[in-house]
Amino acid sequence: MNTYNVNDASFKNTAEFKNFINDNPGTGYLRIRAYAAGGAIPISGLQISISKNIDNDKVIFFEGATDSSGLIEGIALPAPIMSTDNMISPSSATYNITATYAPDNEVQLYSVRIYDNLYVVQNISIVPDIQRGGLNWQ
Repeated sequence: MNTYNVNDASFKNTAEFKNFINDNPGTGYLRIRAYAAGGAIPISGLQISISKNIDNDKVIFFEGATDSSGLIEGIALPAPIMSTDNMISPSSATYNITATYAPDNEVQLYSVRIYDNLYVVQNISIVPDIQRGGLNWQ
């Protein structure tokens, strides 16, 4: 499995990527919210990578870190166009989220469905390790 960045010009010209965009011409939005203590303490600097497997290749759509409020806002991702027929369940595109909390070397994996013209929120709860006097408190 090869890894590509979605902005890589050589990958954008492949048939696999063109087929993916043809199947997902809409745009959905993702918000990452990272916190500790039941939402009371925002986690800043949490490294986030959003990827999708396309024809046995890992394609990275976003890489970044949460801000001082523990947020990353408005990540735009390709999604299938939503049908206007209310009797048809909406189609979605599934993406993988890798959250890395560097101080504790903790990695959490998530799968999220993205829908056209909708905003999806992924909450990520972190329990930091605290060292006090050589003892490890959690």
